[in-house]
Amino acid sequence: MKLTFLGTGTSCGVPTIGCQCRVCQSTNPKDKRLRCSALVETDNTRLLIDCGPDFRQQIMPQPFRRIDGILITHAHYDHMGGMDDIRPYCQFGEINVYADPIARQGLLEMLPYCFAANRYPGVPAIGLHEIHKHEPFTIDDFDIMPIEVMHGKLPILGYRISQHSLRTSLTYITDMKTINDEELPYIKGSEVLVVNALRQKPHHSHQSLDDAVAFAKRVGARQTYLIHPSHDIGLHDEVNAQLPSDIQLAFDGQVVEVKEDV
Repeated sequence: MKLTFLGTGTSCGVPTIGCQCRVCQSTNPKDKRLRCSALVETDNTRLLIDCGPDFRQQIMPQPFRRIDGILITHAHYDHMGGMDDIRPYCQFGEINVYADPIARQGLLEMLPYCFAANRYPGVPAIGLHEIHKHEPFTIDDFDIMPIEVMHGKLPILGYRISQHSLRTSLTYITDMKTINDEELPYIKGSEVLVVNALRQKPHHSHQSLDDAVAFAKRVGARQTYLIHPSHDIGLHDEVNAQLPSDIQLAFDGQVVEVKEDV
């Protein structure tokens, strides 16, 4: 199972427009962050987690092959604003999109022309599926468990993804501020944890860096990758030098092989 970070940045991306801070002016490619999105793949199955406004730019370097499912975490523009750009992939057939009731309604409102009774030729062919926390489903090689986290006061979804042929899994969470204890059994045992860390200082609807590190230690995954940072997090290399080796900032384009722990 391969995880590719297509984008790791917050809603404004990094660099932030008009900002002259040392992070936004950095020449290190790891300090350049598009909006959050990821691919999870086997040789036979490809999942996309979120489809933000940078999707076209993010997917161009990737091999052109079928997308078997799109998992939406929540109905904010930076996580689903690129849905119209899935059109080229519809030549492989209808694309199944999975979202909770709030995100499903958001997609219907954002892309009404895709769900009209008389659709004009060329619009994305979307099969929209409503999903709910703790109700697992399968997409080809993958078993998927939706997990609920709180984005401030908004309930959103994270996903634990397991490959049939492996005794291992990854959990992907973004935009979390808090999580109920009842969700932890659905996460613990994951080989890889992906979770958000917005900045150093506390925030009303996102985890801070300290929050994310504390959560990662509670989960105890072999490796944790931190995503969704703003420029306020600091320089990529400096932050990672201060973090434990098993909890690190991810970067755009990073590829992780999720294997069994043998």
